[in-house]
Amino acid sequence: MTELPEPTPTPPADASVASVESQAPAPQPQPLRRRRIRTPAELRHRGQFLHFLRIFGGLMTLFALAYFMWTPGEWPTMLLVWVLLTLLADEFGGWFGYIGLVLGGLGYFSPDQPAAQWLVILPLVGGALFAVLLIKHSGGPFVLPFAAVLYTGVLLGVARYGLKVDPQLNLPANATFQRTALLAMAVGLGISFVRQLTGIIYRAVIRRQARLDAEQIPA
Repeated sequence: MTELPEPTPTPPADASVASVESQAPAPQPQPLRRRRIRTPAELRHRGQFLHFLRIFGGLMTLFALAYFMWTPGEWPTMLLVWVLLTLLADEFGGWFGYIGLVLGGLGYFSPDQPAAQWLVILPLVGGALFAVLLIKHSGGPFVLPFAAVLYTGVLLGVARYGLKVDPQLNLPANATFQRTALLAMAVGLGISFVRQLTGIIYRAVIRRQARLDAEQIPA
């Protein structure tokens, strides 16, 4: 009787898988993507372009302000445009804001008969607005609330006690005057706060990128 050969034992499945995995090459780490380093010439051209945009934006804002001051209109509109555009012009550079403050005097030279109220608005609001510009230039975004408090306090103080000094000084107590002057100030300083806060964050990002660029430069 012929004997059958004994079957060859097969290794366990786990062992075969382990042997195949042990022979597979280990995955190579992916190289880090190197960020492009800006050259000094690129940084210089970028700074020149931003400087041009500031000058252009400031001049355009002053031209718009001069146009509205020269064009005949109601005094609430002139007051709103004067305060708001002066504060916006100041965002492009300090001297733009002071020029906008002076342009408020164009209301006296308008082809139309200037509003009688402008004789009170110009010195009163102009003085408060000048103080706001000084405070804005003395610090960062966190001094703007003090500028707003000073501006509001001057107008409301004159509205309350102005009649005791001059019985005909009733414009500061006018609701339209107060609403217009305070609204223009709030919008202008709000835009300034957002712009300055964004600038702080942007400069922090630029400094971080500069440190990364310095680390990537081989010694």
